[in-house]
Amino acid sequence: AGFIKSPLSQKRLAQDSVELYCEAIGNPIPEIQWWFEGNDPNETYAQLWDGARQDRVKINATYNLHSTSTISIANLTGDDSGMYECRASNDPDRNHLSKSPKVKWIRSQANVFVIERPEITTHVSESSGKLILSCNMSAAHLTITGHKWIHREKILEQDENPGAFTSYTIDGKKEEHSGVYECVFEANPQIRAQVNISVPPQVTAYKKSEHGNEGDTGVLTCKNPSFPAVTSWSWHKSGHGVSALLENASGRYIIKSDGNKTELRILKLDIEQDTGDYFCNGTNSYGSGDATVNLRVRSRLAALWPFLGIVAEVLVLVTIIFIYEKRRKPDEVPD
Repeated sequence: AGFIKSPLSQKRLAQDSVELYCEAIGNPIPEIQWWFEGNDPNETYAQLWDGARQDRVKINATYNLHSTSTISIANLTGDDSGMYECRASNDPDRNHLSKSPKVKWIRSQANVFVIERPEITTHVSESSGKLILSCNMSAAHLTITGHKWIHREKILEQDENPGAFTSYTIDGKKEEHSGVYECVFEANPQIRAQVNISVPPQVTAYKKSEHGNEGDTGVLTCKNPSFPAVTSWSWHKSGHGVSALLENASGRYIIKSDGNKTELRILKLDIEQDTGDYFCNGTNSYGSGDATVNLRVRSRLAALWPFLGIVAEVLVLVTIIFIYEKRRKPDEVPD
């Protein structure tokens, strides 16, 4: 057996995850095992298996033409620091309890260093119509080579300045730029922190005015483009100066809400009952917001009205022409 790819030493922050990869070739196809030796001088190598360390260890292996194996460890702690060893062998007696294998296990090692995560203080302030986002790292013991600001996987700003402090300025109000922003400290390993711009729901109607035919199903939609997401939605209908709460239990109303979107379906639209203004209200931990949708219900014969109007106009014209022809006196008396 021989290695095609060996695991690489890595630095990781506490609570992060790490993945090591190993690939071996031989005839017959070799088996791959993972072993670990901690930094304690008295600690010896111990074999790792899938589900070890309270199910934080995952091992995936495939044996097709050659052997590949990946070990991943989630939610790292200081005890996960140490030497990880990939072992491969295709000797038939490699796992025999009494016989020693003719061919020894070949080994490839990689060190994993788990570094205590530094504390990062985040802050959002408003000044002269601008938002200032900042991140300040305490006890920066890593070499910082630059910073990045990221929003929705898009890099907004980056620099190559050292230092444990970075800031980003946004022109506009909170309501216009709410969301999750990330400040990134370029180091080994990379350090990230989230800066949240949180506001009450900025609820808007998908359409301010909706039309529906009598007997059909009406669909009204509201959404919230701001952060954080809405935790509860409600619908009301105004009528005679009173706002009535609409619920699924009523039978004619079906309300479907999912995070930042809500939908009201009204079954068998009625001109008298359903025409009017509907209010959607969204609430999160920072407050609430609402929007209005006006629903107009048309008769099923509404599509025929233009045609009936044209027919009526033609009938009136024909009648006028007929009466005029009847009453008109002839210019000459026929012989």
